[in-house]
Amino acid sequence: MFDGPIDQIDVSDPNLYETDTWRPLFARLRAEDPVHFHPDSPFGPYWSLTKLDDIMYVDTHHHEFSSEPTIVIGDPPEDFDIDNFIQMDPPKHDEQRNAVMPVVAPKNLMKLEPVIRERLQPILDALPVGETFDWVDRVSIELTTQMLAILFDFPFEERRRLTRWSDMSTDGEETTGGTMFTEDERRAGLLECLEVFGDLFRERQAKPPGDRLDLVTMLAHSPATRDLPTRPMEFLGNIMLLIVGGNDTTRNTISGGVLALNEYPEQYERLRAHPELIPHMVPELVRWQTAVLHMRRTATRDVELGGKTIRKGDKVVMWYISGNRDESVIEEPDRLVIDRANARHHVAFGFGIHRCMGNRLAEMQLRIVWEEVMKRFRFVEVMGEPERLHSNFIRGITKLPVQVHPW
Repeated sequence: MFDGPIDQIDVSDPNLYETDTWRPLFARLRAEDPVHFHPDSPFGPYWSLTKLDDIMYVDTHHHEFSSEPTIVIGDPPEDFDIDNFIQMDPPKHDEQRNAVMPVVAPKNLMKLEPVIRERLQPILDALPVGETFDWVDRVSIELTTQMLAILFDFPFEERRRLTRWSDMSTDGEETTGGTMFTEDERRAGLLECLEVFGDLFRERQAKPPGDRLDLVTMLAHSPATRDLPTRPMEFLGNIMLLIVGGNDTTRNTISGGVLALNEYPEQYERLRAHPELIPHMVPELVRWQTAVLHMRRTATRDVELGGKTIRKGDKVVMWYISGNRDESVIEEPDRLVIDRANARHHVAFGFGIHRCMGNRLAEMQLRIVWEEVMKRFRFVEVMGEPERLHSNFIRGITKLPVQVHPW
């Protein structure tokens, strides 16, 4: 555990997540100061919430803790302020979210399941046996990007543009500490995204929707969102939100699952013996990886929490990565346990009105991945250290060298 002065702990530092050295800092905060104020970070002063119950309280009290103006720890540049429904409060949040909810309705998920399996099978069948390759690029990115192309009905041969735009959306030195792109590259790329999706939006809006369930068609024909292009930064923000939501959690949990099972070989052996545990393992992998590290709220009034007074206008950061390691609620939280009791008792998808709308789609994709992987490979073996994203918002794995060993 970190033994320096507690007021020096700044868990907004993206280096902690790139080097995977965050655990002792959060353990100290949970033990000694679970509602912790840091007065001077590169992202300004902020409160850290590190225990599960406090996080769930804030996430379910949107009247006291607003998602506006943003849900990341850093404030966006004033001249490039992108808006979307996850950083809105009701009723506007509810209206825009409801416009795209049919894509994850149970009936549509049933239609998507065979499509996901059909797309995944050739990806896995093409993996080179006996050679080291990057699991992130060959499997995690390729599958999620194919699914994004389906969900948006986006030109399939251009699907990797979606991955690039997703990475740009969550990057930004001022907002998340990300340094993957320069600010000029990031802005140019996102404006390109706006132009491409603007053309797709107008094309879909000009035709009757019929029974189409792609996200662009839904936005183009819903009364709550059909005028979005008249507010370009809001239109761009909602497109980016849907791209990131359909990409980051699934992509990084596919990679994180391989890493976790290698770190806990007894759990991998149990999975080999009992592949029927895969549906139960999936939410445990989601918790263990926690692909979205935090969400921010802004206090709408003075609030007492954990014996502290949070003032109106203060930034309040819910560290999901810490809540999902809360030893007062979760037994042995740093361990992977594929048949863990109450495996869904986590906040990796958020909580309350902003809970990830695609959580069931993400879980379905992860279940299918492991069903198909276990049919083919006795062992997906990690061959070297993973490379991780420099960000305090996305717990990303950017490279993972592996070899696959068939049965």
